Amino acid sequence: MKFPYGISHFDKIITNHYFYIDRTEKIPLLEEAGEHLLFLRPRRFGKSLLLSMLENYYDVAKAPQFESLFGHLAIGKNPTPKHNQYFVMKWDFSKVEAHTNLTDLRQAIHRHLNDQIEAAATKYENWLKRPVTLYSEYALSSFESLLTAIQQTPYQLYLLIDEYDNFANDVLMSQGPKGTPRYQELVTGEGVLKTIFKAVKAASAGRGLDKVFITGVSPLVMSDMTSGYNVAVNIYLEPEFNDLCGFTDAEVTATMTQLVTDCQLSSEMTSQFRSTMQTFYNGYRFCHDDTTPLVYNPTLALYFWKYFQKQCRSPNEMLDDNLAMDKNKLAYIASLPLGAPVIQDALLSTSSLMIPSLSSRFSLTDLLKPNPDRSFMVSLLYYFGVLTLVGQTPLRELLFTIPNLVIRKLYVEQLHELLIPADSTRETNRQVARQFYRTGDLQPVCELLEQSYFPVFDNRDYRWADELTVKMAFVMLLFDDILYIMDSETKIARGYGDLILIIRPDLRQAPLWDILFELKYVKLKKQGKLTAVEVKAKSVEELKALPVVQEQFVAARTQLQRYREVLEEEYPGVLRLRTYAVVAVGLERLVWEEVLVT
Repeated sequence: MKFPYGISHFDKIITNHYFYIDRTEKIPLLEEAGEHLLFLRPRRFGKSLLLSMLENYYDVAKAPQFESLFGHLAIGKNPTPKHNQYFVMKWDFSKVEAHTNLTDLRQAIHRHLNDQIEAAATKYENWLKRPVTLYSEYALSSFESLLTAIQQTPYQLYLLIDEYDNFANDVLMSQGPKGTPRYQELVTGEGVLKTIFKAVKAASAGRGLDKVFITGVSPLVMSDMTSGYNVAVNIYLEPEFNDLCGFTDAEVTATMTQLVTDCQLSSEMTSQFRSTMQTFYNGYRFCHDDTTPLVYNPTLALYFWKYFQKQCRSPNEMLDDNLAMDKNKLAYIASLPLGAPVIQDALLSTSSLMIPSLSSRFSLTDLLKPNPDRSFMVSLLYYFGVLTLVGQTPLRELLFTIPNLVIRKLYVEQLHELLIPADSTRETNRQVARQFYRTGDLQPVCELLEQSYFPVFDNRDYRWADELTVKMAFVMLLFDDILYIMDSETKIARGYGDLILIIRPDLRQAPLWDILFELKYVKLKKQGKLTAVEVKAKSVEELKALPVVQEQFVAARTQLQRYREVLEEEYPGVLRLRTYAVVAVGLERLVWEEVLVT
């Protein structure tokens, strides 16, 4: 198998016999859905390849290649009457440089449109009966000239717009709320982006434009353009299109089976590597129907397979650097009013985030309100691909959670940026954590948390401090997806383990321990007149002797013993499990004990 990592040209993938998962059976459904379609998915989720497939299918100039490109695919066996019946033009707004002043940005947009119009005029010169005039300063006049020429032929135009919101989002998120004025100049009033979409809407009224397919990340820009383009049919929440981009579990399992065979590994290894991919890459659902199967991020799956094919093992870094930029979106949410608590809740909450409904039409103004609707921020995180739909309550409220472990890592890193931004301490922290993984000695970890993490939380959250605050500190320090699969509030029988670190399956031979924590928190006010200064002055033995601390240890031991039994049943003969009870006395001190098998 040749994996087309980074390749989004359909004809190149097919003619060069690259790996391709067929989605052409969706074409009839897309034709039935409408003439102006808006399809949203997170970055690097295969949208450009989808557009390239549609371009090759509908392009009149590609008619001679139809059999070679589609004959072996689902649509080739039962094509629709519209195949190869259009002039096709594609605008790709990801190619527009956003980090310039507004005047240069407008010029860049018009240059891109003119380039694509000129390319279309050249491509279809044998079909067009009159020349197309290019207007360098105003590409929409060039667009009118192309449409006039098209109307004198028996064909119409199919317009594909890729990443429609890319440069507008870049303008907004590169500067946070400070970028708001530039963003609004693009999408409101007579802003250039709104003007472009008004022209597209007008062109579809019998002026040569028949079909439009638009991809993007969120509806934010479309909502802010309001009447500029109010004819699009939103298909991104429809169950039948949930896997239009993305790989299913069956497809991942079949591919992994072949790769394990090619590497001459034991067939039992298929389930191990498939489980690893599922933990790190699966978990996306883009519709309300919680019976619809989850899908894998296709770029990350291809990244994994390409590495595995060469090395016959999992990559150390499960997060492809090309998706690390998604952290910028979390940073943007964190900069919004009440954004940081949403990020914290998503990472540490004992249950899924719940909102009444998914916001599909909301504006920047809604997000920038001093007390914004929580639904807006959760919805935006969903569109960005860092939250996903997992179900509904009996009252049809929607439930969201972090989709997988690579996205969880982005949350952890964002909390570091918010609370402990200095890079200089991170390597020291990493070494302390790794020493704990090898030795099982938790004392250096507790001392580091007391000295470096708790003072930060004390300034911000002391009034609301509880077990979740303590857990946040442990998660931030100990998260290491190169070595472990970490989860918080892992469901164990009828209880929840506060924090669990399971050795990655491909590292089972490494000198590491599986680790389970039960975390407890004692408020200082429960200790009468005991102050923070007095707590800091006490020895570990004195703190452990406090009756309220002893009560917490007793409860933790009971819970850990039950959780251990369940985990050992789930991982028979595999775990090297060490369990720890940790009690925080205020946000001042940590005392701990290892709970041994009884």
